[in-house]
Parts: sequence; C-alpha cells; structure tokens
Amino acid sequence: MSDRSGPNRFIIVLFGGLRPDLVSPSRTPNLDRLRRRGAMLARQRTIYPNETRVSLTSLITGATPDRHGIVGNRFLDRVAAAPRLIDTSDDRLVEDLDAASGGHLVGAPSLGEILAANGKTFAVLASNSAGATRMLNHKARSLSQVTLSGHFARVATSAAMLERVEARLGPTPAPTPHGTPDLAAQAFLTSALLDQVWPQIQPDVAILSFGEPDTSSHHCGIGATPTLEAIRFLDRQFGRVLDWWETEGAPKGVHLIVASEHGHVTVQAQADLLDTLKATGLRCGQVPGPGLDAVVMSGQVGAIYLTEPSDRAIRRLVAAMTERPWCGPVFTAAKSGEDGIAPGSLARHLVFADHPRSADILFSFRGDDGLDSFGFPGRCWSPNSPVGLGVHGGLHAKEMSSLGILAGPLIRSGVESHVPSGICDFAPTVLSLLGISRPSTMTGRVLAEVLIFGAEDPPTVETVHKARAGGYRQDLRRVQVGATIYVDSADASSSNHST
Repeated sequence: MSDRSGPNRFIIVLFGGLRPDLVSPSRTPNLDRLRRRGAMLARQRTIYPNETRVSLTSLITGATPDRHGIVGNRFLDRVAAAPRLIDTSDDRLVEDLDAASGGHLVGAPSLGEILAANGKTFAVLASNSAGATRMLNHKARSLSQVTLSGHFARVATSAAMLERVEARLGPTPAPTPHGTPDLAAQAFLTSALLDQVWPQIQPDVAILSFGEPDTSSHHCGIGATPTLEAIRFLDRQFGRVLDWWETEGAPKGVHLIVASEHGHVTVQAQADLLDTLKATGLRCGQVPGPGLDAVVMSGQVGAIYLTEPSDRAIRRLVAAMTERPWCGPVFTAAKSGEDGIAPGSLARHLVFADHPRSADILFSFRGDDGLDSFGFPGRCWSPNSPVGLGVHGGLHAKEMSSLGILAGPLIRSGVESHVPSGICDFAPTVLSLLGISRPSTMTGRVLAEVLIFGAEDPPTVETVHKARAGGYRQDLRRVQVGATIYVDSADASSSNHST
C-alpha cells in the first residue's frame, strides 16, 4: 500500500515517560503543531507492567508481555536449569541470553525481524539505557541493521555508520550525572538521524527514542524546573524533525508516529514492603541465594517468586500485603475465571501477565488522584524512590496514559480519536501500511479509525473486574475494541486505611 508520491516510510519518535497532560501549545509547540496536522490518540494506553524495557518490547513486537515474555525490567528466569536473575538493562547480557536461547529471548518476532524478512530496512537511534536501546532491536547485529546509542558507542551495530556520525558530530556523549537533564544525547541522535542515517540509508522504518523526560522525572520530579526544561529542549529537537518532515519527508511518503512508552506519577509515601514480607516468617531476598523462600523484585512494580510455590504461601504473603495501606492491585495465577489463588487477588491473565517467567505474585503500589507539589494529579506509594520524585510501572491512570500522535499522507488530518488504543497497535499499523502481513503473535490492532481510508469508529465495551478480601478491595478496568483488549487502569482501597 503506498501513496502516489512514493513508498510509505515511517519515523517513530519516542518521548520517554512523557505524560500527555504535559503537552501544551506553550510548552511543546512542535508537538502541538503535529497534533493539529495529524491524528491524536486521546485514549492511548501502555501495557502492564509499564517498565521501560517491557513497554518498548511491546512496541516493537505489537504484543503484550504474556506473548513476548519480557515480564519485567528485571525478572527471575525459572525456566532455566538454575533460576537466574535477568536484568535487561545490560545490553551484553541481552545478546548473550538471546544467543544461548537459540534466538528465543523474546517470544514474538520484532519489527526488525519482520522488516528484514520482507526486504525492508530498519534503524534505531536511542538515548535510553544500553539494554533498552538493544531491546528495541535485539537482533540488529545478525540482521545487519543500524543501531546507534546516544551514550554507549559499543551498542552501535554498524561501525561504518558510527564512524560517519562521530566524524560529523564528535564523540558519542557521555552519560550525565544523576539529577542533570540528559540533553546532549538527544541533540546528538536527532542530528545523526537527519544528517547521516536518513540521507545514507532512508530506512523504511526508523525509531528515534529520547530517554527524556523519563530520566529527569525520576531524579527531579515530573513538574520540576529541570524536567520541564528537558521537555522544552526535546520539543525543539523534535521541531527539527518536524521541519524536515513537512518540507521533505511527507511529500515522499514518510509518516510520523510520536509516542511515549508510559506516563508517571509522584511518590507520596514510602512502603515497608520487605519488612511486611519478613513478618510473615518467610525468608525473602532481592537476589537468588541459598536458604531463601522467595525472591522479591522490589521496584515500582512488585514481583515475588517463591522458591517452592504453594497456594498456602501465596495466600499468606498476599494476606499480609493487603493489610498494608500501600498495597495496590494484586495478581496471582488463576484459581477460577477472574479470581486469583489468593483471596483479594485477580487472575494475572487479566493484565496479560500469565507467562512461564511470571512471578507468583505481581502487584502495584497504591495510588490516588491527589495533586503533587507541582500541581499535577497522580500520587502513589513506593518502596525505594524518595517522596516527590516521579515513578512508573503500575496501574494508576497517569502511569498507563501515554502519548500517541500519527501524521502522514495516509493519516487523517486534524482529528482527535477517542477510540481506545495502545502501544501494541503501532507495529501492526505500520506493517499494514507497508503491505506486510502481521504475525499471529501480535495482540495489537491496525488503527483504521485514523487512516484516510479507514472505517467508522469501532464499538467499544468496557468492563470492571473486582476482588475483595476483608477490608481490601481492588477494581481493574479494561476496554475491548473489536478483538483487542486494553488494560485501562486499576486501583485499590481499604476500609481500615485512607488512600
């Protein structure tokens, strides 16, 4: 499928952790210009858990975590002969694990693989962590596709392209100190795309992934001055892409997709997670080791792996957690239908987290819609992050809400779609406009409602799934569009605790 000006191509620009409500004509005039030129996805959602490397894997596979198997930024792989802690921030480990598994680290084909199989070119330029950059195309080396990192020259998969870029722009920027907005890498990659990668190879699909404002949100707060300055800086960098696109790209069939992989909420209080688990009498640790009853991933999304899983132990831990004011939605393996093994928990398949790598207990920290110190709604508890800083991973609406704008010759102009959509929808939409069949592993759908030849808005069905135990209750909201189901948000409350 192509327009009369030439073959369709795509540039996907990712703004790391950008909440849609931080986009405005005054703060982000270039994003606002694209919004008016293209189609805005007003009900765009990410996946759960919306940790960066999980979300990015869903973006490039068009699949939920139960299909692609990257169930957390860090997870315990119990499928191996000896349980092993996997940290996907390590790019070398990602490549080693994929090789050791016979190419099956990710359980669904990615854009890089699909495009290569169909004779199309693909390039990734990313200023995220080395591991996150690698996860955007973990097979780039074997497929001879270009990857460039904004910080880690070793991640580059084309020595010739890296040499040309550094000869023009100077050395790859070093990572910035914590608390300092990461700006140099974003400008470096924007220039690399416009000055070298596009003129040299004109990829059929390119991803330009900005690590900001996610980094500044974590270290400064979502509404802090450095974070807002980073957003303005990114918008100016994007403005360079947009100027090029309007004069050169769009007339040649290039489409722009702008997205964020998750939102953010602000920490309002500390959670005593490990103390609560220890009080149950089970020996818990954060890395595998002898004598432990459970390994706990105590990030912003909690994951508990029991050494010897039993319904009794799962119920004991969940009962202790749901007594605490910080406990948000909790998921376990299905007991029957929607109910999880432990009273008060929901079945983890409802949030597309049922995979052999999944934890025995998966949970989020409780949030509310109160205002943070910057005046932005969305607060939550956290086991690790300081009060006042931004976090993500859970099921609060402001974490699940993400940015989505499409523009190009085949996209409707000046529309705002209120049809629910998700991060898994971009890959099947791109493939459809390239005339490539989507693999059966994709759970996302083609965003036909924003295409110029699309049909009317499809019907939607919203459902709420509930679980109760004592004074604890949780509500999970999902919405279905055709055959595609999106997790919208979830919350929890207790009759004996204020939220």
